[in-house]
Amino acid sequence: MIYLDTSVALAHLLAEDRQPPEKIWDELLISSRLLEYEIWTRIHAHKLARSHAEEVRSLLGRIALVELSPPVLTRALEPFPKPVRTLDALHLASMDFLSKQGQTVALANYDGRMIDAARALRFTLYAF
Repeated sequence: MIYLDTSVALAHLLAEDRQPPEKIWDELLISSRLLEYEIWTRIHAHKLARSHAEEVRSLLGRIALVELSPPVLTRALEPFPKPVRTLDALHLASMDFLSKQGQTVALANYDGRMIDAARALRFTLYAF
């Protein structure tokens, strides 16, 4: 199972220079419900809702979303081995929740700070 971070989803949607490989879309994808809000916020900020709305909905439809439940939110309040930003803490807490449920997830991410924190937590990273 691959935990899809917003950086990878937006790279795909916004056709950035760094693109995830096509094979990633054949994998079982999961992320925090936060992903939906982060994507739409960026799409609206770039005034791309008209041109990208269907593609956003299609992408989100492929991803299982973990709710920001009390256990996830409680974990996000605890310290992390590396300094993290608020939204990264929520994503990492979601991964931690999945891990504690017996799920094996690999993080697909382009953000170096979050990758460092994920490594410190001993999460597997998706190999691009």
